[in-house]
Amino acid sequence: MTASAATLSPLDPMAPRFLTVRARTQETADVATLEIAADGAFAFRPGQFNMLYAFGVGEVAISIAGDPARTDTITHTIRAVGPVSTALTRLRPGERIGLRGPFGSDWPVAAATGSDVLIIGGGIGLVPLRPAIHHLLGHRADFGRVAILYGAREPAEMLYPRELEAWARTPDLQLQVTVNRAGPDWTGHVGYVTDLLGEVRFDPANAVAMICGPEPMIRATVMALQDRGVAASRMHVSLERNMKCAIGLCGHCQFGPHFICKDGPVYRYDRIADLMSVREL
Repeated sequence: MTASAATLSPLDPMAPRFLTVRARTQETADVATLEIAADGAFAFRPGQFNMLYAFGVGEVAISIAGDPARTDTITHTIRAVGPVSTALTRLRPGERIGLRGPFGSDWPVAAATGSDVLIIGGGIGLVPLRPAIHHLLGHRADFGRVAILYGAREPAEMLYPRELEAWARTPDLQLQVTVNRAGPDWTGHVGYVTDLLGEVRFDPANAVAMICGPEPMIRATVMALQDRGVAASRMHVSLERNMKCAIGLCGHCQFGPHFICKDGPVYRYDRIADLMSVREL
């Protein structure tokens, strides 16, 4: 899918725009959220990504983390895992950033109207799901039961703690959180995110699942949902890996017959299930 003319030059999709960082929030020791001032209305669909450029360092694909209803700000939550992402997390308000996008496929929030919705995230995988959560909460009457299941390795690595607290207080929203390792101050659930499925109510025949996290977590979650009776055609996963150019030119993100940057990153699970079972693909 291509970006709209309002947000990307139709003449050169490889040419970045240069924007200004408006605010920065340190989420965890190695994760920061940047709010970038949009030069005009910025429209995107939940699940899409941008290419972000750090001057003198390089470019990297990063999921959009903001509210789709807010068009004046572009929000990205970034983990420092390499030279480019580290440089991006160190940007301060007033500094400039290069941006191309939005790109990619999206979470099926419109198609999920009338269904129960399960949002299942592991670690940094909550970031691509966050826009879908904003959409669900902003259009709550359009959906059945809504549940958010979120797992992190330890409490200090949990993202958006204030939002998690707010979601926990939101009527008609089921929130379950777990960690793999906990200290003496943690009073919540300890275990895997799949353990939380038994804590929420949903109709397996009428549920849509949106899943993002490490690929072992995705595979385990899919298996657990299938055990509960959710069809593979009603599960959607985000595979954010190996994207370099965002337009299917370089071939770096090829996944079987797919280019993740163009055909993904969000896929209906039954369409890629066979590929995900291929070792080292």
